[in-house]
Amino acid sequence: MTNFKVTQTDVSAPRVELHDALSLTSAEVSVNRLPAGSRGVPFVHRHTGNEEIYVVTEGSGELYVDGTVTPIKAGTAFRIDPQGARAIRASDKEGLTYICIQARAGSLQGFTMTDGQIVKDQKAPWQ
Repeated sequence: MTNFKVTQTDVSAPRVELHDALSLTSAEVSVNRLPAGSRGVPFVHRHTGNEEIYVVTEGSGELYVDGTVTPIKAGTAFRIDPQGARAIRASDKEGLTYICIQARAGSLQGFTMTDGQIVKDQKAPWQ
C-alpha cells in the first residue's frame, strides 16, 4: 500500500472533482472554471455539515451568501459555514476559476504547525 496518490487533471475542464481520483477520505476538492457571464452555481444552496473553502485563482465574479453580494477576484479566499445560503457567478467581462474544498465543519484536529512532524531520518533528493 502506498502513502500517496497522484492524478493528472484536465485544467481546461469546467469542473474537476478530485474525490474519486485521489481517493479522498476527509474532504471534497474541486477545480472549477466558469466562462464570462456564467452563473456557475446559479441556485442558492446550503450544506448539512460541510463548510466550504474557496480560493479564486483567475478572473473575477460575485459571491452571494445570506443576502450579501461580495465581489471576488484572483487571490480572494473565503470560507462559508454549512448553513450559509450561497451562490457564485463569473463576471460578465471575464471568466472565474476557483478551487473549492468541502470538509466537515468542526472536524479539524490539527493543522500544519500542530499536526506536522519532521522526519529526521529522511531527506528529499533536493535537500
